[in-house]
Amino acid sequence: MPLTLVTGASGFLGWHVARLLSERGHRVRALCRPNSRVRELEVERVPGDLRDGESLARAIAGCKLVFHVAADYRLWSKHPEDLYQSNVEGTRNLLEAAERAGVECVVYTSTVGCIGMPKNALGDEDTPVSVADMAGHYKRSKWLAEQVALEKARAGLPVVIVNPTAPVGDHDWKPTPTGKIIVDFLRNKLPAFVDTGLNLVDVRDIAIGHLLAAEHGRPGERYILGSENLTLQQILGRLAEIANKPAPTTRVPYALAYATGVITTAWADFTGREPLAPLEGVKMARKKMFVTHTKAARELGFSPGLANAALQRAVEWFRANGYC
Repeated sequence: MPLTLVTGASGFLGWHVARLLSERGHRVRALCRPNSRVRELEVERVPGDLRDGESLARAIAGCKLVFHVAADYRLWSKHPEDLYQSNVEGTRNLLEAAERAGVECVVYTSTVGCIGMPKNALGDEDTPVSVADMAGHYKRSKWLAEQVALEKARAGLPVVIVNPTAPVGDHDWKPTPTGKIIVDFLRNKLPAFVDTGLNLVDVRDIAIGHLLAAEHGRPGERYILGSENLTLQQILGRLAEIANKPAPTTRVPYALAYATGVITTAWADFTGREPLAPLEGVKMARKKMFVTHTKAARELGFSPGLANAALQRAVEWFRANGYC
């Protein structure tokens, strides 16, 4: 089996991609910052940084496949320029290293946030969208990084782009913003909710989707990896059944949520401590991020299950690992 480089293996989605590759016989090399670690996996760990071209060249040497999963995923940062350095320039650095090394395929992990969201319809890979539609630095940096990947694909680099929706499941170390919803619910820190919606998908299915993209994806194409479109109220209802806890029944008006985001984010910018309700996240909640994965099903053979089993695993894992 080929030597395969995975970036972001110390994080939630990257860890699952690395685990699946290992299970299927790949020799996995994980690019990690010096202060990070890949837990519970037997992989070759190589130190490096997406902002350091020389370390990328060393990491990618001898690899036939690259899964670029790493990203600076934060809905607030006191220094937002860091997101652009890691997500945009880091992606450019890695793809240029892959180009020089003659890599056979790169799967670039984008985000559903880069998909257009039409009114009264499901978003798909062809929905018109521009950087002006990107709310906040995280989504904007990922959209710009996706443009870098598309540019490289047009120039001949075999890059396939996947756009995962909201992943749920076990081993959500940080946790991600979606995982934080689950943790906050388990900690009784979600007394109310806003009228928004997400497409939930099992993180294990997303990992499978990455491998399918490497096997069947067309260079320069985007593939949504998602499953169920659910309102936040529906998600909390499912969590209530799984965790045997009451679901919140109070809906917060968007105007109040926005005002809270403005105040807590301004305070965070002053103190340097993460806000209770990042304004970027509140802005993202303005739209229900409902999409279809029809293209991935048709071209890749992507067939995700429902989200309940992943929510169950997430609840059990967070409880077993002291998050709540």
